[in-house]
Amino acid sequence: MHRRSAHRWRSGVVLIAGAVVALASFWLVQVINRGDFARGVDVPKTEPDYIVENFSFVRMTPEGKPRYIVSGDKLTHRPEGDISDVDKPVVQNLSPVQQPMTMNAERGRVDHTNNVVDLMGRVDIERAASPTAKRMTIKTEQLTVFPDEDRMTSSQAVVMTLGDTSISGVGMQADNAAQTVHFSKSGQIVFPPKPR
Repeated sequence: MHRRSAHRWRSGVVLIAGAVVALASFWLVQVINRGDFARGVDVPKTEPDYIVENFSFVRMTPEGKPRYIVSGDKLTHRPEGDISDVDKPVVQNLSPVQQPMTMNAERGRVDHTNNVVDLMGRVDIERAASPTAKRMTIKTEQLTVFPDEDRMTSSQAVVMTLGDTSISGVGMQADNAAQTVHFSKSGQIVFPPKPR
């Protein structure tokens, strides 16, 4: 009798363990099918989905040629709005027509959807001299760059030098392709003294 009870007890334990394993397997299959296992905890879209240090990326033209390069110390991408914040950004415009321009700043924000780069904090731009154009520098605290259109705007005070000529004003719109610059207000031009 005692043997029969022990056998029933072992059979009952094996049966219960098998039922638990079957239920756990069923639950795991349901979780995987719903995607909860792969997703884990939902992360808010405002939180970064990736961070890259010492990065560099190249935007190409439809013809497959480099259009511009964005590099920096750190890039933090947020999925909401497809926006990247950049520490110490460097933007190099590789225009096939004009001399390349290099733009540096303390901080930057790249709007990947609209292809717009905002530079903030000690923005410094330099374009080397060429046979058809003088060396150009621009200094400001904020600049919005439209790389595909080869133009830039600023609502802040801007100091630009073109060769030996200095131009300052507030609210700038510059078109590198057309080689035009417009200041909204407070414009001042300082020409070098004429040679005697």
